[in-house]
Amino acid sequence: MRGLPAALYSAVVYLFFFATFLYAAGFVEGVVVPKAIDTGPEGPLLPSLMIDVALLGLFAVQHSLMARPAFKRAWTRLVPPAVERSTYVLAASLALALLFWQWRPLLATVWTVEDPAAALALTAVSWAGWGMVLVSTFLISHFHLFGLSQGFAKMLGRGDPEFQLTTPLFYKWIRHPIYAGFIVAFWATPQMSLGHLLFAVATTGYILIGIWLEERDLVGHFGGRYVEYRRNVGMLFPKLRLRPGREAGLP
Repeated sequence: MRGLPAALYSAVVYLFFFATFLYAAGFVEGVVVPKAIDTGPEGPLLPSLMIDVALLGLFAVQHSLMARPAFKRAWTRLVPPAVERSTYVLAASLALALLFWQWRPLLATVWTVEDPAAALALTAVSWAGWGMVLVSTFLISHFHLFGLSQGFAKMLGRGDPEFQLTTPLFYKWIRHPIYAGFIVAFWATPQMSLGHLLFAVATTGYILIGIWLEERDLVGHFGGRYVEYRRNVGMLFPKLRLRPGREAGLP
């Protein structure tokens, strides 16, 4: 795939991804989108539970498997490196779209916050989590993370810049602010249904497994520098006993 086709492909995939991200926020928060996590007729418990678990598992397997370096090395024998990231993003977005489409609501109430001020505060915290996710992607090169930079670099005849270990803003305090933002967004809700709880528990579990796999890859790529960063900076919560990032010798 050369030049203009690679750029167009990466641009279309990026737009699809961003639409999926916005839908995900509406899906979890229960606003704007035609089908949210707690909308639609409720079916029998066991079949609905099995379908939802299968949908979550499909996304988890796809998202983790295609991100592994060994898979990438094999995959790029078929897919040009310039669009490998975009293809990964496309597969993840399709898996999410399938989840939104086929999700079965489980409407039993786990908790409800009756106080209007407390409910509003929880909703605001959840939206802040979504904002943290988006801002964090821009802090570490949003367009590279979602494949757009690679496609346009191919069109412009430029090499793909090597990924650098930097620690701007949130990354000075926690190693994974994107994941932390998702966890906040999924759990901070004034009305927790059984289906929402299943979604939050499963995604949080997947995030913890994903962090373990990702950090293993990062140690392999950056070596001792990342080990030192990991030692001194918290995973999802700050290590308040240290000044952010300085002891790790990072920018």
